[in-house]
Amino acid sequence: MFFPGSRYADAGTYTVEKPDGTTVVATRIPLARRPALRGYHRRLDGQRLDHIANHYLRDATAFWRLCEASGTVAPDALAARELVAIPAEER
Repeated sequence: MFFPGSRYADAGTYTVEKPDGTTVVATRIPLARRPALRGYHRRLDGQRLDHIANHYLRDATAFWRLCEASGTVAPDALAARELVAIPAEER
């Protein structure tokens, strides 16, 4: 359901029963972690998070790792910041 490398890829699911009796499967929200930082990137006008992620992490879909490193939940919250935290390489 989620692409490999997504923060939700291994999050797991659970079932919820709605008031009308139907059930839906929901994805668990993974706990955010604050990884070690490589440093910070000062964003220029028009720079997108996927481009920054591709430059530093060699994976445009890893923009969510920039969010985790910066302590934000959603990319839109990080898009408004001038400095973007860059996580250290994963081991």
